[in-house]
Amino acid sequence: MGYPKKLESVVEYLKKISGIGEKSAERYALAILNLNEEQVNDFATSLVDAKSSLKPCKICGHITDNKEEICDICNDEERDKNIICVLEDYKSVFTFEKVGNYHGTYHVLNGLISPTEGISYDDINLESLIERVNKLEHPEIILALKSGVEGETTTLFIKKMLEDKDVVISRLSYGIPMGADIDYIDGMTLDKALDDRKKIS
Repeated sequence: MGYPKKLESVVEYLKKISGIGEKSAERYALAILNLNEEQVNDFATSLVDAKSSLKPCKICGHITDNKEEICDICNDEERDKNIICVLEDYKSVFTFEKVGNYHGTYHVLNGLISPTEGISYDDINLESLIERVNKLEHPEIILALKSGVEGETTTLFIKKMLEDKDVVISRLSYGIPMGADIDYIDGMTLDKALDDRKKIS
């Protein structure tokens, strides 16, 4: 005998979340049923508010709910604006921030170039990176992209785009496993890879 249709609907939506399989979705759905009505309503409201309020930062592409649409990191005057860590997605920003030893800024591409999936340089957040570089004096760009085909393709394209600019380009050291997503790497490994970054241009 299966779940009631309304509970099955909750399970199906939970399965849409990356990393949640059938069993986990079932456990979470049943746990939600154990919340009282006020907690469930607050939970639903927080999801709707987050989806409607969170927007990309106008400068770096990270998510923010600030009214001026500029994230706290870009607003932070203590940050070294001349160092920009380029990441595939905003999840990786949170990973770096949890490590706590990086004091530069970020640039979120929201994807990687992938000819096989029809994703070109026009489909990711690259133009604004060039605009930022043009406003800085001898900046450093740290490429923190996964080391698979898409990451390498995007790395080569960024190097090509910046080859006539007064910019240092480096990448995380290769202590990171091939193809690993930044947000799955432990803090110590990520911190070491950042410290040991290699200049590539």
